[in-house]
Amino acid sequence: MHAKSSFHSHDGRSQRRSSRPVSRSHQGGHSSPAPRNKPVPSGLEDDLQDGVRLNKFIAASGYCSRRKADELIFAGAVQVNGIVEHSPGRRILADDVIQVEGQRLAALPTSFSYIMLHKPIQVMCTAHDPQGRPTVLDCLTAEMRRNRVYPIGRLDYFSEGLLLLTNDGELAQRLIHPRHHQPKTYDVLVRGTVPASALATMRRGMTLAEGEQLRPVEVESRLPANGHTRLRMVLHQGVNRQIRRMCRDLGLTILRLKRISLGPIGLGDLPVGSCRFLSAAEIAALLQAAEIRR
Repeated sequence: MHAKSSFHSHDGRSQRRSSRPVSRSHQGGHSSPAPRNKPVPSGLEDDLQDGVRLNKFIAASGYCSRRKADELIFAGAVQVNGIVEHSPGRRILADDVIQVEGQRLAALPTSFSYIMLHKPIQVMCTAHDPQGRPTVLDCLTAEMRRNRVYPIGRLDYFSEGLLLLTNDGELAQRLIHPRHHQPKTYDVLVRGTVPASALATMRRGMTLAEGEQLRPVEVESRLPANGHTRLRMVLHQGVNRQIRRMCRDLGLTILRLKRISLGPIGLGDLPVGSCRFLSAAEIAALLQAAEIRR
């Protein structure tokens, strides 16, 4: 059962009320009401008509940062229409073909979508799963999928909570880059009681069994629920399955793991399996957090 988080207030109205993702292959269409907020202009419309700088094009695609794009261009790793291009300021038009390190980049979108999903457990954070399991795209409305969004970062198969999806490549690339890493807050239910020594270890930083050194984690222990302990944990680095591996090494068993915020964006009381477009204020807060000026 879904339990509402007490750590953040509600940010917006949900688009789906079902707690289960609906597979597109088994539905004739979404019965959800139209989302309140639509995709927003990308700010690239004029550039796409008059030409966008090559380094900006690469960064906007999400391939890498603009600084890294400059490095790749100078290194001869970028081709425009099959010819190596060494100028970051080369103007790219809509029909130009761009390849970076042999990979062809898709055309830039004329509008960006920013979506919040309350990911259910047993749903994959990918666009397609070879085993046929439900993916986060199955939770979205047809309108939301139209702009070819993809998840920013991941939540593992048995975790739930806040997941952002977008087609804004520059923002996605920045939010997963260590330099712009955003604090992530989790609501974690742990079996039994949690020793004070375990909390102290988390707070001062620890080394995982695999040898990875972790930064200190902000952790608060809440009143036990039915004999179990509820933890509020704030992470400041992007280590794969960090909370599960920390608890494993400390002898703690996780019963539920839910992300409730990412940087300035909070999940609020969005129901499990529901999604909505971000508000203009939320989009502005994300861009500011990622140090993107448009």
